[in-house]
Amino acid sequence: MKTHMTIATMLLGILGCQQDAEPGGRPDTQMRDSAGIRIVENARPTDGSRLDWRIGPEPEVSIGVLEGDDPYMLFAVRDATILSDGRIVVVNTGTTELRVFNAEGTYLDTWGGEGEGPGEFTNLRQIERLPNDSTIVWGQLDPRMTVFDPAGNYARRVLSARSAAEPPIHPIGPLSATRDGLILAGQDPVWAEGNVVVEVWDTEGNLRGSLGTHEGLEPRTRVGNTRYTTIFGRTLNLQPWGQLIVISPTDHYEFKAFAPDGTLTRIVRRDHVRRAPADAHLQAYIDRWVDGVASDPVELKAQTRLNLRSVPVAEFLPAYSSIMCDAVDHLWVREYEPPGEERPGVLWTVFDPEGRVLGFVETP
Repeated sequence: MKTHMTIATMLLGILGCQQDAEPGGRPDTQMRDSAGIRIVENARPTDGSRLDWRIGPEPEVSIGVLEGDDPYMLFAVRDATILSDGRIVVVNTGTTELRVFNAEGTYLDTWGGEGEGPGEFTNLRQIERLPNDSTIVWGQLDPRMTVFDPAGNYARRVLSARSAAEPPIHPIGPLSATRDGLILAGQDPVWAEGNVVVEVWDTEGNLRGSLGTHEGLEPRTRVGNTRYTTIFGRTLNLQPWGQLIVISPTDHYEFKAFAPDGTLTRIVRRDHVRRAPADAHLQAYIDRWVDGVASDPVELKAQTRLNLRSVPVAEFLPAYSSIMCDAVDHLWVREYEPPGEERPGVLWTVFDPEGRVLGFVETP
């Protein structure tokens, strides 16, 4: 049975925030230069403190129905973007197509579709808006990029020579796009173990800058027929931040920001006390994992629980969970919630465009 999905667009949520707090209450920040690199050292915001920023209680537009006209019955939505005229382009992977709606959520058009021809896809996952309102899309673990013009006409398909030259198990492929229309590319940090290659391309797939190799996942552990990632292990975050690109593993509260040509220009840090995982954290982690396993057969849950007891556990809990950037170049860092210590909301540390901590913001 197909499950249909509703997409609620909050313009990344962040754009709906209201800021009333004065910057004078921000934590202490020390800034210095070292060999041409700006080092930004931040204190941690005070426990319990919050910036007076709010996300509105209702979405600006909601698209999708459980029953109704086909264009609104979304299935396996993976991504979406908003064009400069307000049009919302939704990646509907269940039908391998892009569905276009106006700013009020009214269906306008469908771009692409399943197939091998121009403007068609066999694998579809992510969309990025380019500066001229063209869009570029690609699939999961698929280095091929397809470009559409602002009206949704097929423009070209790109397969970078950088991807074609790599071993197929972990090819270099597109991951995101910068505001200037460059492509952040690399080996997918969700899958690649060991060092992850990171690059910047233009939209023709040509190399514009090499950002080096960075620590990705620890080697997976095989238990029976399953390979498991290290429990509480390191992940690698890659994110455009204004005209820079942030690369950061989650085992330290530190963010390295590179120019597109590969020059390291900024290192941003925030005070953080590392915590060793307790038995209660491990038990909660295993419980959550096992709860997600199909209930039949029951023996599978028991075997999964037993397997997880053989998987290596990281020495420390992650320093943070994930990062994102808003439209006015704030860097948002999602605080890590150890299993069993989940909050009712989501807590973020927000940095200004220069890397200074502004404070905590809590979102639904």
